[in-house]
Amino acid sequence: MPNEVIRAARAADVPAVGSVTEEAYRPYVARIGVRPAPMDADHAADVAAGRVFVAEEPATGRVIGLVVVEAHTDHLFLDSIAVRPDAHGTGVGRLLLEFVDAHARALGLPEVRLYTNAMMWENRRIYPKFGYEAVERRVDGPYDRIHYRKRLV
Repeated sequence: MPNEVIRAARAADVPAVGSVTEEAYRPYVARIGVRPAPMDADHAADVAAGRVFVAEEPATGRVIGLVVVEAHTDHLFLDSIAVRPDAHGTGVGRLLLEFVDAHARALGLPEVRLYTNAMMWENRRIYPKFGYEAVERRVDGPYDRIHYRKRLV
């Protein structure tokens, strides 16, 4: 298990949130033909609203991953998960997904929902391994998205 610390993002983290998001989603631009929506999100507003949680290396304080979440009355929406490419395969993504589950439970929410672009086939293989089930495929503007949910016990 990684030694990273997950904490609420602070205003000083906004540049790192933008950088991690850009690095994580950049490989998909050519594949899907548009910039993934998280790349153009208002990171400062998301951080200010308390929606962003970062994974940082304890020794360096470097942000290597993050999640952007939004609480609704009946679920927690996982808007974005991003891990720096040089941290792929280290367990940071797993740690972030486990954090999302724990955060939803702490808020008393019975379900986590998310979507991913249909062309991001890596994600389509990963999410079911973490208990997510595909529930719908829908085109939203330029995005062909697969919607998932995970019911928490």
